[in-house]
Amino acid sequence: MTTIKLFKSLADETRLRIFNVLIQYEFNVNELVQVMGMGQSRISRHLKILAESGLLRHRRDGSYVYYQAITNERTRKLAEFIQESGAVDPEFHADLQRAEQILEERKRRTQRFFASVAKHWDRIKEEVFGDFDLSSVIRAKTPSGQQVIVDLGCGTGELLLELLDTAQTVIGVDATPKMLEQARKRMNSHGSSIDLRLGELEHLPLKDQEADSAVINMVLHHLPTPALGIREASRILKPGGRFIIADFAKHNLESVRDKYGGPWLGFTKEEIEEWLSDAGFHLESMDSYDVLQSLRVQVFVAVRNEHFSVDNQDS
Repeated sequence: MTTIKLFKSLADETRLRIFNVLIQYEFNVNELVQVMGMGQSRISRHLKILAESGLLRHRRDGSYVYYQAITNERTRKLAEFIQESGAVDPEFHADLQRAEQILEERKRRTQRFFASVAKHWDRIKEEVFGDFDLSSVIRAKTPSGQQVIVDLGCGTGELLLELLDTAQTVIGVDATPKMLEQARKRMNSHGSSIDLRLGELEHLPLKDQEADSAVINMVLHHLPTPALGIREASRILKPGGRFIIADFAKHNLESVRDKYGGPWLGFTKEEIEEWLSDAGFHLESMDSYDVLQSLRVQVFVAVRNEHFSVDNQDS
């Protein structure tokens, strides 16, 4: 990437606006068409120029290609300058408002999906996991004798019961009231007392450094922006706290997405490791397990760095 090529690519109002949106969000072409209010061919042409200049990265997920700004040591200050300058520009502000509306609609689709399957979710999961006991695998990687452990996206509460003997306080967070209703029924039937909280994983209803450990079990692929969920986990964890992520390895089975929901067809180890590093974690281990339907589940164990400050995270 040459400096001249970089600035030439941004010397266009539309490309500057697109880059400003993609600094903060990841979108496919169809979503950018909605954000910018322009035709697909025009958006695609501008994306090609920005990508060729080294300002964008892209990833293919099924039939969609998603774009995001590259903010490395070379481009970070430039991105910050564009964000600061755009903050007072009405057109830039309107772009970001439309972008946020698209993300909100993604979240609403996810919530509608979980609300519709809440009563049958445990049976649906069996179609992927069969006899494989992922909850026990996660429990084995969770230290005991803690004060607080949190299950992020606890669903119907199956994992919560496994975590009962690991901490004095077990907290389950989910964004879908019907899922929490099923979790509450499960807790009552087992006579257990678990703190269930309604909240989004990108805006957790927990204080800074409230938890010793956190788990996000088969939920990350449902988040529009997984990096935000990982950053929030960093915020609520104490320094040295353990963070466990279990989710699908990258696959191309659109039928799985249709049935089990989520905008992501799993993740590569490199994607998870990059998001963890950016959020102040270091990866301790990663194990992979074969399940049904030719799928694999990866379980990551990461530790929050002792001296990492949440204030250092990019907004």
